[in-house]
Amino acid sequence: MAAGVMTFLQINFAELTYAAGEYDSQSNMRLIGTHDLQGRSAYQPVIQRQGKRWIAYIGHHAGSATNVQSGKLETNGTSIIDVTDPAAAKLLFHLPADSGAQMVQTCAGSDLPVNNDRIYMLRSNGNVSHEVWDVTQPEEPKRISTPLSGGNHTHKNWWDCRSGIAYMVYDGRQISWRSSRVIWVVDLSDPARPKVVRQFGLPGQQPGSSGAAPPGAHEATLSPDGKRLFVAYGTGNDGVMQIVDVDRLLACRPDCPTRPTTKALLDAQIGRLDMPRFWGAHTAWPVVGIDVPEHAHFIGGSPRDFVVLVSESFAERCQEDAHDMVFFVDITDAARPFPVANYQVKESSGDFCSRGGRFGAHSVNWSYAAPFYKKVVFISYFNAGVRAVDIQDPFHPREVGYYIPKPRRALGPVQTNNVEIDGRGYIYLVDRSGHGLHIVKFINPVAD
Repeated sequence: MAAGVMTFLQINFAELTYAAGEYDSQSNMRLIGTHDLQGRSAYQPVIQRQGKRWIAYIGHHAGSATNVQSGKLETNGTSIIDVTDPAAAKLLFHLPADSGAQMVQTCAGSDLPVNNDRIYMLRSNGNVSHEVWDVTQPEEPKRISTPLSGGNHTHKNWWDCRSGIAYMVYDGRQISWRSSRVIWVVDLSDPARPKVVRQFGLPGQQPGSSGAAPPGAHEATLSPDGKRLFVAYGTGNDGVMQIVDVDRLLACRPDCPTRPTTKALLDAQIGRLDMPRFWGAHTAWPVVGIDVPEHAHFIGGSPRDFVVLVSESFAERCQEDAHDMVFFVDITDAARPFPVANYQVKESSGDFCSRGGRFGAHSVNWSYAAPFYKKVVFISYFNAGVRAVDIQDPFHPREVGYYIPKPRRALGPVQTNNVEIDGRGYIYLVDRSGHGLHIVKFINPVAD
């Protein structure tokens, strides 16, 4: 293996059975800090460095709880947590929303074309809108724009800080699209002055199309170089993973049609993978340029490009027709994406189907930060916690650690929802059942 490449200890895992509610299980990962998030159901964590501070922005599902800072009952929105010292995470502000604000992204103004000294947060606002807030002073967030409103369905978003372009899942029905989940492309290069560029989806979703509409979009992620967009449709079944050329997607500016033809939609598409009815596409996250030593002797064998494709579990106590898991899709030939491996947690390793709640995959971290990109991915697996998977040989992914928080009995089983990492090597996992934020770290990473 080349010098400077990080590897991780390969752990032999004993198969353990835990009584529901009695476990706090870990392997090669240890707990650094926690925050109860006021018992709010949590969805997405994002970590932003702000000067000498590290701030976690955490989106919540619908619900309400008493804000300990104000003493008032507040609908769930976005929690802003100072995690500079992960062992002493501190709530700075809870920003209520209209029935939850699941998704959150951030950009520093110095990274955006506007080039200023501000910090911005993009979040969904219930099912009503997407909003931009100035969080330069995270204790005093100020809303500065509402890029999308008028619909009745929001979900995830991705914000490319270099170009300022954001890809937001939002309701297309208000402009006659045939789906409540369409990709809205919005120019947020100046966050105070958003401009809608276009809408995008699968052929059959656009206005005027006929037949059964394809599944709605769940999220879009961007390659590290900003040239390709990876759109996941279907979430838990009838999944589709689509690879889109960003230049072609944006080529219609400034007069992109709101009623595109099938040809206009396909012009931006590079490749597409249709999944079986029993698996969906919750997340399609690119890992590009991986050196695969075993393939280096073959023409065109290495480096290779991949997508980590995650199917979301909706099963309570495993009563579903398939185990939702993680697939590794080779996209070196992007026009012909092809699955080459998978990762799944053994149910027998923790008697997970009897623990209650969902058992199966949900999502993967989004950050491209070192030291983990191209080496390890972190997968949220609901009642099986967070799983660390070595992908340095994507044809043979290997688990190298896990952490399952101990649940508080009154809240039921752990349901680790989404995970993220920061540039210091900390891993953040949040829980949809109200068990809060857990911050963990590897015990034995090994540099070669």
